[in-house]
Amino acid sequence: MAYTRARRHRMNEMNVVPYIDVMLVLLIIFMITSPLLTRSVEVELPTVKKAETVVPEQNRFVIVTVDAQGQLFLDEDKEPISTEALLTRVTAVMRLNPNSQVLVAGDSQLAYGKVVKVMSLLRETGVEKVGLLTKPLNQ
Repeated sequence: MAYTRARRHRMNEMNVVPYIDVMLVLLIIFMITSPLLTRSVEVELPTVKKAETVVPEQNRFVIVTVDAQGQLFLDEDKEPISTEALLTRVTAVMRLNPNSQVLVAGDSQLAYGKVVKVMSLLRETGVEKVGLLTKPLNQ
């Protein structure tokens, strides 16, 4: 009788079970702690037809400035313009360059509702990308 030995092969596979266990524990920890991190203050927000977060993707921006008196300025113009003129000029710019984004720079002393109203008017005229312009905290 001839006996043949079975050769032992080394496992070339990595055991991922401990990694899966760690990931599941982290997932449970994040699921439990994330609702505890969100605190909100009850405020009455102005209503608009559409609202979303916009992230700048391109270099072309149209800047609409609203000063403390509620006057409107387009880009670097020094003279205030009417709401109708602003919407007409922004619509024309958007036709020429549809990938442009409109940023609204509102004065910090201005009522929040006035800035949101300008943003809402821009959205109603067909501007897809409307965002808020802010300055860094350390300036």
